[in-house]
Amino acid sequence: MTGATRSRFIGYALVAAAASSWGTWPLILRHAESVGRLDPALEAVILMAVLTLVAAPFSVVDRVRVRADARAWRLLAWLGVGDAMNVILFFAAYQKTSVAVAVLTHYLTPIFVAVAAPFVLKERTSARTWGAAAVSFAGLVLLLSPWSAPSGTSWLGAACGAGSAVFYASNVLVNKRLAGTFSASELMFYHGLVATPLLALFVPPGAWAAAPGAMAIVALGSVGPGALAGLVFTWGLRRIQASHASTLTLLEPLVAMMIAAIVYDERLGSGGFVGAALILVGALAVVTGSK
Repeated sequence: MTGATRSRFIGYALVAAAASSWGTWPLILRHAESVGRLDPALEAVILMAVLTLVAAPFSVVDRVRVRADARAWRLLAWLGVGDAMNVILFFAAYQKTSVAVAVLTHYLTPIFVAVAAPFVLKERTSARTWGAAAVSFAGLVLLLSPWSAPSGTSWLGAACGAGSAVFYASNVLVNKRLAGTFSASELMFYHGLVATPLLALFVPPGAWAAAPGAMAIVALGSVGPGALAGLVFTWGLRRIQASHASTLTLLEPLVAMMIAAIVYDERLGSGGFVGAALILVGALAVVTGSK
């Protein structure tokens, strides 16, 4: 195995590990909300604030010795805005439609990245990558079964989920674009300085007086599946194509559904198991098809 091949497979492993870690968020949030009610916007602020604080010391020692120009700083500011909008729209989708529809529309991201990567990053998107993304997305549809959602499912909620996917795709592309100018910890720290106060504007005034125990649980979760997973994802993204990384992020809803089945006894039907298998097949196709 050559050094370049080894680097790519390390990248795949890091992205897969980060996405799988993100899949534990429902477990963390449900545990926090069992202690005390939390507004979704407040949860987002806690997450982003912890990301920024954890990244701060790393950003001092882990620096890319390249002078960033004005364009790079503008892209970094946009990364903060895009991440904030991604979170807000995703939480809005949760509030306005079923969880299945919200997650399904949010994970249109691999399609958006595959379309945009050749123009934004000059990456060639192969037929195999398109096929892997399509197979994984079909698996996600079967896993979530949106047709079983309540009849009152809102198209506005689906639109919010799709909007969050656009910003999520933007985050992946901008992260990749800035890889040679800022380190992973610098990206997390500087974009958090923009995203945290922006998210705070969406928190209702009365929501700040939430249960300290519930906020502490979200804060602790923000260290692992939040900050550390974010750093791992960015480290992995630097080694592989953006379209490949976004396809591997479909492991996140797979892990979340598996946790729900094991911990909360939310049983998967036969379609769910087929969907899980298709997501893994798509992820395997991305990894084994790399050149």
